[in-house]
Amino acid sequence: MPPEIERRFIAAPKVEGGQLVGLAAPYNTETRIGDFNERIAPGAFTRTLANQRDVLALADHDSTRVLGRTSSGSLSLRETAKGLEYSLKLPSTSVGNDLRELAARGDLGGVSIGFRAVRDTWQGDVRTLEEIELHEISIVQAWPAYPDTSVALRSRASGVIRDSRAMWLETVK
Repeated sequence: MPPEIERRFIAAPKVEGGQLVGLAAPYNTETRIGDFNERIAPGAFTRTLANQRDVLALADHDSTRVLGRTSSGSLSLRETAKGLEYSLKLPSTSVGNDLRELAARGDLGGVSIGFRAVRDTWQGDVRTLEEIELHEISIVQAWPAYPDTSVALRSRASGVIRDSRAMWLETVK
């Protein structure tokens, strides 16, 4: 894992088929992190996506448990007005099958992003992430943490995200 990577946990999985989809990072939603609030500005992921960076999908931030990646097409990412959306084709591996089953039962904690802040601004105790270098998204089996995010499991390439829940955050340095 790259040094000084930050992680933000995101929300509540739901089952609709064989593909995980959802909002990995909402724009303009303040979240408390330690002694400050943080929000992600619209367009924060534009450069990462334009540079076609190989972003990994992992289980619990574990680089030995790869679920997909953008370079293979098993993970797709896109910015919308709401934030960074993702679609992940889960592999037919023991980890992929376990996560599929946990999602179907409603037992997954959520999604997390691992990133490096390229450019941020501060106004009082509010940090706004203006540009983010995204390294990975992770399906987490523990606690969720960022409001206004969502995860769903589906079998089609399009669909409606139907659930959002609050979550918790962690910063790793």
